Amino acid sequence: MQNPMILMFILYILSMLFIGWLGYYSTRNLSDYILGGRRLGKVVTALAAGASDMSGWLLMGLPGLIYLSGLSGSWIAIGLVIGAWCNWKFVAARLRLFTEKFGNALTIPEYLANRFEDKKHYLRISAASIILIFFTIYCSSGVVASARLFQNVFNIDYSTAIYIGTFATIAYVFIGGFLAVSWTDTIQASLMITALIFTPLFIIYYNGGITPSMDVINQIKPQHTSLFANLNLIGIVSLIAWGLGYFGQPHILVRFMATTTPENIPGARRISISWMIFCLLGAISVGFFGIAYFALHPDLAGAVNENPENVFIETAKFLFNPWIAGFLLAAILAAIMSTLSCQLLMCSSALTEDIYKTFFRKNASQKELVFVGRLMVFAVACIAILLARNPNSGVLDLVSYAWAGFGDAFGPIIIFSLLWPRMTEKGALAGLIIGALTVLIWRQYNWFEIYEIVPGFIFSSLAIVIVSKFTTPPSEAVLQKFHEAKNQIVKT
Repeated sequence: MQNPMILMFILYILSMLFIGWLGYYSTRNLSDYILGGRRLGKVVTALAAGASDMSGWLLMGLPGLIYLSGLSGSWIAIGLVIGAWCNWKFVAARLRLFTEKFGNALTIPEYLANRFEDKKHYLRISAASIILIFFTIYCSSGVVASARLFQNVFNIDYSTAIYIGTFATIAYVFIGGFLAVSWTDTIQASLMITALIFTPLFIIYYNGGITPSMDVINQIKPQHTSLFANLNLIGIVSLIAWGLGYFGQPHILVRFMATTTPENIPGARRISISWMIFCLLGAISVGFFGIAYFALHPDLAGAVNENPENVFIETAKFLFNPWIAGFLLAAILAAIMSTLSCQLLMCSSALTEDIYKTFFRKNASQKELVFVGRLMVFAVACIAILLARNPNSGVLDLVSYAWAGFGDAFGPIIIFSLLWPRMTEKGALAGLIIGALTVLIWRQYNWFEIYEIVPGFIFSSLAIVIVSKFTTPPSEAVLQKFHEAKNQIVKT
């Protein structure tokens, strides 16, 4: 407790718990708990969407990838920026209006059920099940990242760090729900961008400047300075294709659904994309210039050589005084907590709104639903801990698996549901299942060494179009709502 770095870390956790407590007193019903009552402003919407997107992989996985493979890993960042901008531009406002027009849906499965008149609940059950499967994998990546961070900061064993790191996250989600998650995400996004601007600048300074850093890297790993090193066309396409995942990420889409009005979207888009570009450039710079730093200080490189995903943690500890280092390490926890908290909440909403309320307790009170929602947060966190018990799990590997799963299962469905009135319930169900199965199967066999999100997105889109063309068209009521929402989008 006399260590300033650890004190800063603990103060940060306590401040997040305090915000969770404030969120508790603003949560009156299930809509507040899982969607914030649709009252987020553009700044909170923008930063919350960015923070919930950029999980621990931003400060651990991506710098580790760049440290290991060089600038060629930057193609992921290029694809992500393109995909995020397109998602904000073509999906955000439409989804906000469509979810309200079709039954004021609170979750993605509920929106799909209302949009396609899913009277037998096949689509709703399938969507909720896929959310639970892939979000549990996604949550486990956050648990791994938080465990590694707590293991490093507190010098404790991995198995103990899992429980402490997970508790730090689930506590304020359990208490405050969506409002607490969104408010903390805004703070966490600010903390993340501050850390990713100053840390690479200090690394460059201690290396003697950009030119000396480049000289060192060219001397020891010249291939790391090229965007095309060790990559063929398939490799580049696979990295850029990460951008396709944005269209289907429920924890990002729900931010669009929660904004106050569609008119907030353009301003939120500019804030979010600017924030994203600065963060990605910072993360890439930490990994890249970290190569030179640890080459110049080989006596400090033990933890990084053992696991490149520690590069941000180690540079923060060595370059800054303990108070600032604690602040920077809290930024890693911020990245982890912002995404993991939203993922836990999404799993909770799927279990509570789409399964418990729909099939077991249709007349449940709001108080009961909020209680069940909190209980589901705890249950999913326990499962994620079990999946994360292997200390050799890779954060980026787990994220890439879940990212592709959501991108392929939900991405094409969301896009077609907002743009194509002829899409049918059976077409949506086919696209959902084909997209998810393609990821699960392709992941096992890795055909053509291409990222599974590429074939999954294509096959899911084809399934939607083909099945919709050969099944009964949507009803007049659905078409009317579609065109009413579409006309509102034109006006905004």
